[in-house]
Amino acid sequence: MNARAKVQAFGGHLTAMVLPNIGAFIAWGFITALFIPTGWMPNEQFGEIVGPMITYLLPLLIGYTGGQLVGDKRGAVAGAIGTMGVIVGADIPMFVGAMIMGPVSAWAIVQFDKRVEHKIPSGFEMVVNNFSLGIIGMICCLVAYEIVGPAVTAANLFVKSGIEALVATGFLPLLAVINEPAKVLFLNNAIDQGIYYPLGLQAAAETGKSIFFMVASNPGPGLGMLLAYAKFGQGLSKRSAPSAIIIHFFGGIHELYFPYVLMKPIMIVAMIAGAATGIATFNLLDAGLVAGPSPGSIFSYLALTPKGSFIAMLAGVASATVVSFLVASAILKMSKKEQSEDEFEQSVIDMKDMKAEGKAQPQASVEKTGMQPIKFIAFACDAGMGSSAMGASTFKRKLVKAGYDIEVKNFAIEKVPSDADVVVTHESLEERAIKATGLPVITITNFLNDPALNELLNTIETQQA
Repeated sequence: MNARAKVQAFGGHLTAMVLPNIGAFIAWGFITALFIPTGWMPNEQFGEIVGPMITYLLPLLIGYTGGQLVGDKRGAVAGAIGTMGVIVGADIPMFVGAMIMGPVSAWAIVQFDKRVEHKIPSGFEMVVNNFSLGIIGMICCLVAYEIVGPAVTAANLFVKSGIEALVATGFLPLLAVINEPAKVLFLNNAIDQGIYYPLGLQAAAETGKSIFFMVASNPGPGLGMLLAYAKFGQGLSKRSAPSAIIIHFFGGIHELYFPYVLMKPIMIVAMIAGAATGIATFNLLDAGLVAGPSPGSIFSYLALTPKGSFIAMLAGVASATVVSFLVASAILKMSKKEQSEDEFEQSVIDMKDMKAEGKAQPQASVEKTGMQPIKFIAFACDAGMGSSAMGASTFKRKLVKAGYDIEVKNFAIEKVPSDADVVVTHESLEERAIKATGLPVITITNFLNDPALNELLNTIETQQA
């Protein structure tokens, strides 16, 4: 697995710990926005909930979920116990510590279980299981308290001081230079869930809002670029841009605009310019959200904007949109090469060869899946909740309309069940999907309308005939 795929996988693990608990984060954000002294409905009693939720509940949920990913229910309990150690051993919200101790504690209990499997005397299974979980959990908790908590605190202070220096010197918009290229390579979850969300939650606990929730999730840059394609694009890219705008801006599925950048790589300049402008505007006007917007739609932004910050938030989104639109429009106008009808798809496919970086296994084609009846199709993406959910629901509707009773579900790549007949994923995630599932993989560039999906539908029609 190449370096990019490894980072994607790492981001996927972080996302798998955070996204199932996003509802709890949003609940905390609403309570904060409503009931703190500067909130919409200040209430001293309800406001007392804010501190315990961010200190205990949210990290424990992450630790529990991370443990469950590694070691099922026993791993989940071990993860929660280990996470408690970092919570008490630090004086800041321990989200990063939870992301460490949840999986590590579960790994410890899994290793113990492997070594004692089939060696426990009959009748002592419950005793051994309960005491082993208690003892190993205790050790993990103590290690977390003494070592992990202080280490994460020191690392957090270092990163925080660096970013605060960027804020103080006005260089915070430079984060766009890192964020935007990483996003179109499907590393957006690693950035948001792994870096900005923990920093944002820590800042929001102190001030009631944070700009860190906005530096990588702003829908404005993508909107501006898609508007430019809708106005000045050609062929399929022009025709598909309006529908992508709706899903990206209102639905919050940012993956929809990634192929438009990959098709014309210089378009990353427009994305960086728009994102940097948005960050500068947010910073200048003291904008912030009370929690991480997931998905990153304008509706999430509106719902999570605290009192007094709506103008600042809308100004940041609008300025990012305008700058991205102007730069993207100039790029499209200066392009001398006429686009053919299928260049949007073909150019993204060509990009695949540039980014393959030595794949070890060949892509599984639709023809290979035709060797056995297709009864279960798994749409997979990094988190299993964004583009794959949209693609699965869209393809399922096509199958139902055609009269085929075939199961279609969406998953995170590492969670695709082994009984799936075929996996559908974005081409940039192909290597990771093959390694994680061992199943036939169909790669696409567009979860809504892709030639490979039409070919898959034709294969099903042939099988059902």
